[in-house]
Amino acid sequence: MSHPYLAPVIDLVRKAGQAILPHWRTDVQVHEKADASPVTAADMAAHHLLADGLRGLDAAIPVLSEEDCELGLGERSAWTRWWLVDPLDGTKEFIAGSEEFTVNVALIEQGRVLFGVVGIPANGRCYYGGADFGAWRAEADGAAQPLRVRQHPAEGFTVVASRRHSSPAQEHLLDGLRQRFGELVLANVGSSLKLCLLAEGAADCYPRLAPTSQWDTAAAQGVLEGAGGEVLDVAGAVLTYEARESYLNPSFLALPRNAEWRDELIGLANR
Repeated sequence: MSHPYLAPVIDLVRKAGQAILPHWRTDVQVHEKADASPVTAADMAAHHLLADGLRGLDAAIPVLSEEDCELGLGERSAWTRWWLVDPLDGTKEFIAGSEEFTVNVALIEQGRVLFGVVGIPANGRCYYGGADFGAWRAEADGAAQPLRVRQHPAEGFTVVASRRHSSPAQEHLLDGLRQRFGELVLANVGSSLKLCLLAEGAADCYPRLAPTSQWDTAAAQGVLEGAGGEVLDVAGAVLTYEARESYLNPSFLALPRNAEWRDELIGLANR
């Protein structure tokens, strides 16, 4: 089972990546948005390509993009299905010349992710998937392989950590995991690739007890759910994307769906 819009969205994500690359590792001009986050011409080039392409695919589905999000709650509350887009996730990594930036597109229905696509412009790789039909990683040449989370670490218990964002609560949780699993392997990676690492079985857990926005996580959550994982709030409920006044996510925990240590992780997040 798949979704009829999945293939054209993968194509759009790849094209958005191609629109970004001419600006990468150049003397790109950086502007500051109202929330002090950076935005560049690359962000806007990808935004316009994706917004136009998604509306061309189905004009009845609204597009909510990080670069065009000044939409009132009253308008968004009426939506039952919409696209949630981050045209360039990891702008700080992009500005620094790193390869760890992505293009994120998710189709949301009634607050749940139907599917997500995460593209890596720097190498042409693309992750995609949804809870109802699985997950894949496709290389630049189109060769694809299915993804599956791992239930048991091959060697050390690997926790995905943000290179730029942590919090005292997150450090406390990591200390608790060390007591449970021994010395941890910490995997530091930028943007939505954190969730994709879990989806491809390269890590075991991604606790995020610091702020993120809905467009940062939705697409990669679709990939992870398709690979047998889940993203939960700290109460143990699935992270959802219904219209809210704020676009900020609550703290969350990403892990394999049937992990035997699931309840322990939730307990650690609530201490």
